[in-house]
Amino acid sequence: MTTEDRQYYVYIIECSDCSLYTGYTADIDARITKHNAGLGAKYTRGRLPVTLRYVEVLDSKSSALKREYAIKQLTKQQKLSLIGG
Repeated sequence: MTTEDRQYYVYIIECSDCSLYTGYTADIDARITKHNAGLGAKYTRGRLPVTLRYVEVLDSKSSALKREYAIKQLTKQQKLSLIGG
């Protein structure tokens, strides 16, 4: 698979303290596993386990980074609306 063919994912996970974390990755399953192993973002390490609540598929890293930034600008209530919770 070439870089042009790769899919990227923007995701929201819910931490054990009910906080939300937004990130992006090229391998969603591996990333969630990494978070739950305590090897993901520093923010999630003390808030395990995490649960995947939302995923968007994008066709480029640039698009994923822009979407991640846009989601991070939302309030928690807006994020909950996005994930349907």
